[in-house]
Amino acid sequence: MAHSGGLDSQVLLHWLAEQRGHLQAELHACHVDHGLQPDALAWVAHCRRTCEALGVPFRVLAAAARSTPGESPEAAARRARYQVLAGLLDRHTSLLTAHHRDDQVETVLLQLFRGSGPAGLAAMPLLAPLGEGWLLRPLLNVPRTMLLGYAQRHGLHWVEDPSNLDTRIPRNWLRHDLLPRIRTRWPGLDGAVARSAGLCAEAASALDRQARADLQAVAANDGATLSLDALCTLPADRQRHCLRRWLRDLELPLPGHRQLTEILDVMLAARADAQPRVVWPGAEVRRFRAWLYAVPSLPPPPAGGQRLRSPGELHLPGVGRLRLEAAVGAGLAAREVPVDGLTVAFRRGGERFRPVGDPHHRSLKQLFQRWGLAPWERERMPLVYAGERLVAVGTCLAAGSEAGIEEKGWVLTWQKAPLFVNV
Repeated sequence: MAHSGGLDSQVLLHWLAEQRGHLQAELHACHVDHGLQPDALAWVAHCRRTCEALGVPFRVLAAAARSTPGESPEAAARRARYQVLAGLLDRHTSLLTAHHRDDQVETVLLQLFRGSGPAGLAAMPLLAPLGEGWLLRPLLNVPRTMLLGYAQRHGLHWVEDPSNLDTRIPRNWLRHDLLPRIRTRWPGLDGAVARSAGLCAEAASALDRQARADLQAVAANDGATLSLDALCTLPADRQRHCLRRWLRDLELPLPGHRQLTEILDVMLAARADAQPRVVWPGAEVRRFRAWLYAVPSLPPPPAGGQRLRSPGELHLPGVGRLRLEAAVGAGLAAREVPVDGLTVAFRRGGERFRPVGDPHHRSLKQLFQRWGLAPWERERMPLVYAGERLVAVGTCLAAGSEAGIEEKGWVLTWQKAPLFVNV
């Protein structure tokens, strides 16, 4: 289980330890140290003492919380925390957290204020996949007052995170300022909000089933691209749900409502020869021909003029790894490779190339069109030169540069970065 040392996790740990004889799995506690608090070492020591007293194995994990553009420090810490915890899980293990009903109410309201739909308003599920295992929140329907009573009855001690009192943080403002006043007017607020979250979860599940069916109908066989023609046959609301499901399956950050609307408005209305794109933090969607492509935010093409020696390997960020390996009767003829190695560059314009088996020299633009390469793949296609002569485009060799039978050669391989197609 995840153990912060606060009230909620102290109660869950103590209760699980008491029930250990009835559990069908071993109980372990993990504490994630973000290195952000001056008292972090004291918290670790407190958690370790608690676990030793209960006879529960304990370990500490470090998580570096670096926020992306537009991401709050709290969201970055949460993302980093779950990443390291997910790495501990396999299909036989589950992570338990001490989220309770008050946390659920706060999450629903935060999602409401952000303008979220049913999936966001469903807030935290009781059970969800995490990594190769599962995330379980056994206290999700328990109010915090019951956890406090349990802790007091059993004489538990816990640490208080001072950042939880900082009302500049939206969740803390809800907890300390807004919710106490609302509860005086609506005493049954927490139960009602929790029921609404459950109803939104049911609605979101039904919408997701429809979105999965729609995605199967409009996606290419690899699931990485969508047919615009097929997408246009869906009503607008199902188009939006289909796009969200597609991006989730690709494990890309989801766009906001504005970007999602822009994807549909721009992509569906663009001319057939247009190449529009919509960008948001961490991802972008592009149109090429009659297909939509979703990719992580792409770095600019790497600088050219880098050396690839024989034998040797060259790593190019955003492109992949190029490697030269010795062979006989295959690959680039050894006579073509200069002593100081080959030069790897990228398209500048005006290059011409004659592939093996082609009787004519052609412009790279013509070849890329023939190969069906999207624009963002073209600008990241490595061009391999022997001196001034272009001897390979990707792994496609120039006519006359290949090794003959029993001639020494160098096989060029390219381990491509994800989302780039083979040539």
